[in-house]
Amino acid sequence: MTVFLCSKCGTAITPGLTVLATIPDVSDDERDRNKETRRAPSTIPRGRYAIDLEPWGHPYVVQDDQEDPKPAQSRGLMVLGEEGFVISAGSRQTVLVHPDDAGLQPLPNWENSMGCCGPTGDKGLNRACPCGAPVATLAADCFGPYELHLDPVRTYAFSQ
Repeated sequence: MTVFLCSKCGTAITPGLTVLATIPDVSDDERDRNKETRRAPSTIPRGRYAIDLEPWGHPYVVQDDQEDPKPAQSRGLMVLGEEGFVISAGSRQTVLVHPDDAGLQPLPNWENSMGCCGPTGDKGLNRACPCGAPVATLAADCFGPYELHLDPVRTYAFSQ
């Protein structure tokens, strides 16, 4: 079992979690059937975590091929910036956990939490440890993945 802690204060921000060998695929067809949130199911099941080896999240850089753009990040959608379609140049090896497995809070004034039904996750860190340190990015909008990315520098793992 692995617990993830805040690098600033050492507070445990997850319970003990078990690693997954790969990130599960989630189908868009599985979105919330009651239409309340229209979210996809969480990428990661409760009690588990996975390491995302691909760049994820903010900052973004302009894609070379604007005629055939790619999604901005794994499991994400295309993002159009001021200068064209962008791709993530964010952290590699973010820790993916089920959003309900982390005791985090939104940043003050819901900073970086814009979206139509929830935060898109493409504006940067938007969740904080109880000590106030920004440590993660929640993606929970109706058109993207539903997942929480713990920043690999602002959090650390402790194996029990």
